[in-house]
Amino acid sequence: MTNKALCEDSQLSLFDDEPDVKKQSLDYITIDFETANQYGNSAISVGLVRYIDGKEADCMYELICPPNDYFVQEWIDQIHHLTYEDVKNAPKFPEVWDNKVRPFIEKTPGLPLVAHNAKFDMGVIWDACSFYHHKLPGYNYFCSLQIAKKVWPEYEKHALTFLGEKFGITYLAHEALEDSRTCGLVVALAAQKMKARTVQELLDKCKNKMERI
Repeated sequence: MTNKALCEDSQLSLFDDEPDVKKQSLDYITIDFETANQYGNSAISVGLVRYIDGKEADCMYELICPPNDYFVQEWIDQIHHLTYEDVKNAPKFPEVWDNKVRPFIEKTPGLPLVAHNAKFDMGVIWDACSFYHHKLPGYNYFCSLQIAKKVWPEYEKHALTFLGEKFGITYLAHEALEDSRTCGLVVALAAQKMKARTVQELLDKCKNKMERI
């Protein structure tokens, strides 16, 4: 399975063997941030992908200018490969959030966010909103990492790169849109294995709960 950066491509079709059964939707929005350093308010890019019935519907990607030019060199070299020069002319977090991220999410009201290791990505939102004195969004979310641990307990690791390799998903790791898209594929595969037709059904079967930020 190849993870192409084409927003319009369908990535995965679930339950196609039951065409006469009215489908319930497996709907969610994946989100991933990259940061310049260990501080959550240093977001430098964000990627989101909307999944409807377990298939990609649309996506967005934006660069973000962090509050200062403190970048961890090792992260530039080995992780996201973004420098201050790449993002210095990009808008700050509040502008990206209000003009790009929020409108994208609220195009389909009520869909939960999902991130792989959601503690990190929700921490970025929390820290950036706190730093800029911005109101927290009040969205529901769940963690695909925790889902993966319940669905595939036999695996020794559950990092996104490991799961991508296991499932034959070729993608550019630590690129926000690519990570977000791969996260969505993992959720769809988990739902397929658990025979869950909605996010809530998947969470119930995994004994996980929706959280809120």
